[in-house]
Amino acid sequence: MLLRFRTVVAAAMLTVAAYATAVEVNGGHPDTYVVRKGDTLWDIAGRFLQKPWLWPEIWQANPQIANPHLIYPGDVLSLAYLDRVTAKPGPRTDAPVTGVPLSQVEPFLKQLSVVDSIDALPYVVGLEDNRLRATAGQTAYVRLADAQVGQRWAVVRPTVRYSQPKPTEDLTANGDVTPGSGNLWKAYNAPNHRRGVLGYELAQVGLGTITQVAGGKTEASTLVLDGSTSGREIRAGDRLVPVEAQPYDLQFFPHVPAASLEGLDVRVLAIADMFNAGGPRDVVALSAGRNQGVDNGTVFSLWRQGSHVAHRMKYPGSSRMDDSPSTGAGRVSLPDEYAAHAMVFRTFDNVSYALVMQGVKPVHVGYGAQHPDAK
Repeated sequence: MLLRFRTVVAAAMLTVAAYATAVEVNGGHPDTYVVRKGDTLWDIAGRFLQKPWLWPEIWQANPQIANPHLIYPGDVLSLAYLDRVTAKPGPRTDAPVTGVPLSQVEPFLKQLSVVDSIDALPYVVGLEDNRLRATAGQTAYVRLADAQVGQRWAVVRPTVRYSQPKPTEDLTANGDVTPGSGNLWKAYNAPNHRRGVLGYELAQVGLGTITQVAGGKTEASTLVLDGSTSGREIRAGDRLVPVEAQPYDLQFFPHVPAASLEGLDVRVLAIADMFNAGGPRDVVALSAGRNQGVDNGTVFSLWRQGSHVAHRMKYPGSSRMDDSPSTGAGRVSLPDEYAAHAMVFRTFDNVSYALVMQGVKPVHVGYGAQHPDAK
C-alpha cells in the first residue's frame, strides 16, 4: 500500500559534504519538477534519492523554504545542479502532499484503533425488539456511566489481542481470547524475549447518538444508530468509545527511527485482511508504538530472522527438522534476509500500523523491524 515520494535531489548534490555523503542521489534528474495531484512525499523523494527516508536532511539544508511539510500540487521544485531547492507556490485548491496516499490507509485511520484494555469500556447490553443484531436507524441499549443526551459514540468490536510471544490472538464476542487461537505455529517465528499484552484492536462497526439516559427503573441508556462503517451489524457485547473530531494525523513525513528504538525487538504482529504475508501497499501491525518512540513517518526495514537448519553434511543421519527457531549442536545459523521497507502512519501506546513500500519479497508475520539502512 505504499508509494513513493519524488522531490528532492539537487540538495544531495547541492548541500554540505555531510549531506552529500549521507544522501545517495539517482542520476538523470530534471532541473525542475512540478508537484502533481496524487503525488506523495515518498514518491517524490524516491524518484530522485536512493534512500527516500533521508529527505528531511535535504529540506533542513534549505532553510529558505518556510514550511517544507506543506507542498501542494502545482508547486515547482527547482532541482538545479549545485543550487538550492526552491518551492515556488502553485495553486492551493487541493490538499497538501502527504507521505502516503490517504485513500489507501483511510480504513485503518477511521475504523481501527488499539487500546491497552477493554475491561472498563461501556458496552451494548441489548437491542430494540430483542433483536440479535441491529443496524443504522435502529436502537441499542447501553451501559454507560454519566451518559448525556446528544453525546456521540462509536460502537466498536474487539477482534484481536496483540501480544508477545504469540503475535495475535482472536477474541470471542465478549472480548475473551478464543481458546487455542494465535498464530505462533503457523509459520517460522524467531524467538522473542518480549512478553505480555501489547493492546486490543477495536474495529468500528457503527455510530450513534444518546437520546435517553438511564434513570428510575431503567438501567440502560438509549443509543440511536445512525451509521455503519464496516457493513457489519451491531450486537450485544460490542463496546463504545467517544467519537473524536480528529483522532489521527493527516500528514506523514518519512524519517529514520528514533534512537530509543535501537536494539529493541520489534516484530510484525499481523498483516491486513488476516493474511499471513503481504507486499507493497499492504498494511502491517508492528509491536512498538508511542511508548517505545515510534511516531508517524518512522521508516523500518523488515527482515526474516535467520533460522537454524540441520547440518546434514556433518550429521547425515540427523532427524532434526530444518527451520528451527533455536540454535544448538548439529545446526547451522543462517543470516537474516531483507524483505521490504515500511512506513508507520498511525501509532498507539505499544502497537503501530505501517504501510509496506518497495521490497524484494513478501513480508510475513513474525519478521523483525530494523533501521532502514540495516544490512
